[in-house]
Amino acid sequence: MRKPEFVYVTYIETTPEKLWEALTSSEFSKRYWFNTELKTDWKIGSPFALVMDGTTTDVGEVLEFDPPRRLSYTFHHVLSEAARKERPTKVVFVLAPHGKVVKLTLTHEDFEAGSKLLDGISKGWPAILAGLKSLLETGNALTIPPAALGIEGFQ
Repeated sequence: MRKPEFVYVTYIETTPEKLWEALTSSEFSKRYWFNTELKTDWKIGSPFALVMDGTTTDVGEVLEFDPPRRLSYTFHHVLSEAARKERPTKVVFVLAPHGKVVKLTLTHEDFEAGSKLLDGISKGWPAILAGLKSLLETGNALTIPPAALGIEGFQ
């Protein structure tokens, strides 16, 4: 039986280089990801952390860093007690240029059966990536309050 996974595909009118920078730069991530900073040196094997308004929400390890094509890291949510009990999962971003647009495929995988985290990220990732797309295409990120996503404990 396959492990549960979440896959999200979007097309963004930008360059692979600009999208890559938005995915790997705290300056960009704070603008579209609920004021979240990316804490890492992006070297394979290095620690990775997401820090929202000074609070670490998720931790992991950099698995792949192949600019501007592929980025991967482990992901362990640490705010929610239920998610902390689950094993780390894996996030993979794949960027594929197609003329004036870049196809971005996000796969978040290796969830435990009945994962509480899977439910949370299934609501969070679409909002995060919608903000990213809006920021790159218009210069303004969407303002979606985390509470509107109904993800208690998964800010």
